[in-house]
Amino acid sequence: MPAADPTTDPAGGLQVEPFRGVRYVPGRVSDLAAVTSPPYDVIDPDDATHLEQLDPHNVVRLILPRDPHGGAAGEGPGRYAHAAELLDAWRAEGVLRRDPRPALYVYEQSGPAVLQRGVLAAVGLRDPADRVVLPHEDVMPGPVADRLELMRATGANLEPILLVYDGGGDTADVIDEVAAGEPTLTTVSEDGLTQKVWVVEDPALHERIQRDLAPRQALIADGHHRWATYRRLQAERHAAGRGAGPWDRGLAMLVDSRTSPLRVAAIHRVVADLGLDTALAAASGVFTIHPDGHDLESALAALAAAPGTHPFVLTDGTSYRLLADPEPGAVAAAVPADRPPLWQSLDASVLHHLLLERLWQVPDAARRVSYLHDAAGAVRAARRVHGVAVLMRPVPLPDVLALAAEGERMPRKSTSFGPKPRTGLVLRLLDD
Repeated sequence: MPAADPTTDPAGGLQVEPFRGVRYVPGRVSDLAAVTSPPYDVIDPDDATHLEQLDPHNVVRLILPRDPHGGAAGEGPGRYAHAAELLDAWRAEGVLRRDPRPALYVYEQSGPAVLQRGVLAAVGLRDPADRVVLPHEDVMPGPVADRLELMRATGANLEPILLVYDGGGDTADVIDEVAAGEPTLTTVSEDGLTQKVWVVEDPALHERIQRDLAPRQALIADGHHRWATYRRLQAERHAAGRGAGPWDRGLAMLVDSRTSPLRVAAIHRVVADLGLDTALAAASGVFTIHPDGHDLESALAALAAAPGTHPFVLTDGTSYRLLADPEPGAVAAAVPADRPPLWQSLDASVLHHLLLERLWQVPDAARRVSYLHDAAGAVRAARRVHGVAVLMRPVPLPDVLALAAEGERMPRKSTSFGPKPRTGLVLRLLDD
């Protein structure tokens, strides 16, 4: 990622600001690990129920609130007001407490073969045309509208997005210096990763980080819908005549790709009310269909080893079939011709335009299509909705970076970068 040019940008490129974080008070909850969660968009209904049962104050009750009159997590018209009521109540009860002074937060996730460090900050919201914060995926209006309603109701950034930048500068030195001391909090989350946070209140350290990051670009690795929501809320507040304010920034974790390279995983699709036999019959004239697989593990191994082009695993949770090598003429007829060759060659582009829209007659934005980061969760979901899961390969990181550098957007939900920040360690209110 090339650097932004602060000499031509009066706002100074990438802006990071300290804020007064809201954090759980350890003595008021059963355990810090029991009140945190993964990001909202990787939590399926079974996960949400499990998280709620860990502790009555688990943050999933804020990010995927239930309507108090009944309904699943993240559903029901009263859910947003309920999340706001919970947030206010937990603060009043002393379960959540706001830090007294503005801070940046050094955040570390570690485990077997994992060591990721970054900085939690309030990041200035920029138009993509400024080439400072680079999106690489399109977004869907439904999730943006949902997150916007939640953000309006709670007046808070409840979970950070994940930004990655090409660093190696003074911020890395500051992080190392801070991490050499005792962390403010430590916990081990259910995924086995140790989570550590250091509260950094020293203005001199803030200035070093701000100066180092100002000329840099950042890529949105995770949180495109939340970033779009930040900018929607900002536009609303400006249109209402409220001028500059905390809504001009959004909560983010910034990670240096040189010191903490992110991993890229796939995001799988589930199409409801589509039988496996019907799906295979529609694809059979275009794709090569390989013999039935026996289980998820062997199906994923076959997918990873597939030598052909655009391989996908289709499953209804019982049978697993590998599709690959679609007929080139069919691909060319389905994929938009006005997009760059690299975009046209993405598995997600072929999936959306050829398999979903042309062969199955299902627009990828349809409510029948859901997106899951975990293959086993996708299989469970396919069984639950009487449909099929489409398991995919991860996109090569160089392809993501190349398209972002060109200002191109990948098909929505194409990549899953990780490890993702744990939700609930630090929240941000919008009344600074």
